Amino acid sequence: MLTTLSLSISALKQVHLRLKPFALTMFRKKHSQNHDKIDPSQQDAKVKELKIALGPLTGRFSKYCTDTCLRRYLEARNWNLANTKKMLEETLKWRATYKPEEIRWHEVAHEGETGKLFRANFRDRSERTVIIMRPGKQNSKSAEGNIRHLVYMLENAVLNLSERQEQMLWLIDFTGWSLSTSVSVKTTREVINILQNHYPERLAIAFLYNQPRIFEAFWKAVKYFLDPETFQKVKFVYPNDKDSVELMTSYFDVENLPREFGGNATLEYDHEEFSRLMAEDDVRAAKFWGFDDKPFDASNVHLGPAVVPEPVFHANGHSRVEMVPEPVLVPQPAAQ
Repeated sequence: MLTTLSLSISALKQVHLRLKPFALTMFRKKHSQNHDKIDPSQQDAKVKELKIALGPLTGRFSKYCTDTCLRRYLEARNWNLANTKKMLEETLKWRATYKPEEIRWHEVAHEGETGKLFRANFRDRSERTVIIMRPGKQNSKSAEGNIRHLVYMLENAVLNLSERQEQMLWLIDFTGWSLSTSVSVKTTREVINILQNHYPERLAIAFLYNQPRIFEAFWKAVKYFLDPETFQKVKFVYPNDKDSVELMTSYFDVENLPREFGGNATLEYDHEEFSRLMAEDDVRAAKFWGFDDKPFDASNVHLGPAVVPEPVFHANGHSRVEMVPEPVLVPQPAAQ
């Protein structure tokens, strides 16, 4: 066991050393770019230019490429028209092949049995969707299974964004995490690629909580895959740390926030209940994208151990902390 752990750490260090020179150059190059905002009238003009450059779009692509979607891509590429067009066209190719909007819960439910990744039933102070990730509850060695599950949850998070909200928050609890339960650096890189290139400007902020010391080696190996803007959105928070408490309470009501992240609520994961809610969301997603989808019987899903930060869900699927207007379907699923 110790030998395996030592070899894993050594391998991560080698990856870190090989990536560092190239990654630092790219990081500095990106970071040195001008990121000044342009005024609203110029933004509107850029959106119109991008529409013309893309040409006529039909079907799901026309549904995806709304003005707000185009703005996110333009912002991700510093309002450079040529770079934005290239980025968006790559996303459209990816969506045409991967078909993220067609993934259904029953296809990925086995990946979610332990509650390693789910959409919380509470929001932040700005009414943004919250995704909870618990890497220590990893239950699969399948790279494709993990990625497909993640993409499904990204699409679902966007489906449930509040009106006029474009971004989501991530709460990541590393309790129980180890190199033996972590996904590979290769898989992590692919995940980052999908988040940054196909879900630009979807991430508001990601809070990393309870990360063990050994995580430092893993972080050194993967942080160079993050672009500077995303890197700035990653926040390390610590239990019983004054600055961390102030940061978390600035984003969340402590009565809704689970204890694992410094709040007062109890975090539980009921896989059967979550499956029922996802089956309902699958019907909503199918209706939005314009293809028929019969309701899937969530009772047929193979259920494992039991998202429900206290207060728990009521019979109608809502909780006291989530009594907000019915989420408006945003015309472009899914996150940076």
